[in-house]
Amino acid sequence: MEYRLLGASGLKVPVLSFGTGTFGGGTDFFKAWGNTQVEEATRMVNLCLDAGLTLFDTADVYSRGLSEEILGKALGGIRDKALISTKATFKMGDGPNDFGSSRFHLVKSCEDSLRRLQTDYIDIYYMHGFDGTTPVEETLSALNALVQSGKVRYIGCSNFSGWHLMKSLSVSERYGWSKYVAHQAYYSLLSREFEWELMPLGLDQKVGTVVWSPLAAGRLGGKYRRSQPAPADSRIAQGGGEGPVIPEEYWFTIVDTLDELAAETGKTVAQVALNWLLQRPTVSSLVIGARTEEQLIQNLGAIGWNLSKEQVARLDAASNKEPIYPYWHQRKNPDLNPLPV
Repeated sequence: MEYRLLGASGLKVPVLSFGTGTFGGGTDFFKAWGNTQVEEATRMVNLCLDAGLTLFDTADVYSRGLSEEILGKALGGIRDKALISTKATFKMGDGPNDFGSSRFHLVKSCEDSLRRLQTDYIDIYYMHGFDGTTPVEETLSALNALVQSGKVRYIGCSNFSGWHLMKSLSVSERYGWSKYVAHQAYYSLLSREFEWELMPLGLDQKVGTVVWSPLAAGRLGGKYRRSQPAPADSRIAQGGGEGPVIPEEYWFTIVDTLDELAAETGKTVAQVALNWLLQRPTVSSLVIGARTEEQLIQNLGAIGWNLSKEQVARLDAASNKEPIYPYWHQRKNPDLNPLPV
């Protein structure tokens, strides 16, 4: 397993981390992701640890806390061998303070997550989304207090826009508080908008990218082909897909290129798609999910080798998308705004 520093921190994380959104299946939405219970989850956790994958990602809203509970049980007795990341912000109840990034909600959310995970500390604590109704200063002050208390080791954000992240970093710097060292973001061959602003920001401010849905909800997992209906057992067919509607011609042009490179390298379509991401700037780790142990083992095969520069260039070309304003205007002046290398 390869390890990379997480942003400007000293924390080394594996380039693949295991997402536990499939644990629990406690709501209709998450049942489409998976329904992994404690026994199978424990086997998967041990498979990961044997491969050097030590970072496990969850969130309080995954099956309304069930994912955290199952992960905590699966790590029983071996917590010291693992890194745990979890998230807060989204709705966990019907009360007016049961969501958001206020001090009130974050302190309670952290305590609840610690209890469900059966641990004394969280290694990486993410804000699952930006809360535009709470002062940024309140959120970051609360997070800094959690770090100072030892209940949280590092903080990160997820699904922020560029100005959300930049303002947060500026506030932390102004007061000498803990900074976001990671941004967990939606990024794949099918969704390269991350590269327009968030990637340059990450490079400039040394914020590591932890990619969620690197296979675009399974669209790049090798099951989907041109002019064929989605397999009945697929996540999209069961209503668990996320992200924007993707034009099929664009989608399957990328899949065609993935098929070609899979044949050339002897790897699977999914492994090729993941390997492409691991060669992108700012990427510290990819959150891989799996509904079965077989899927997990296959995804672990994305590391230990690299696509050639020529193969990467072919995927770049197949997945290229014309950016929106102001990014198309900036790209007309590459001497002023060079693309990330």
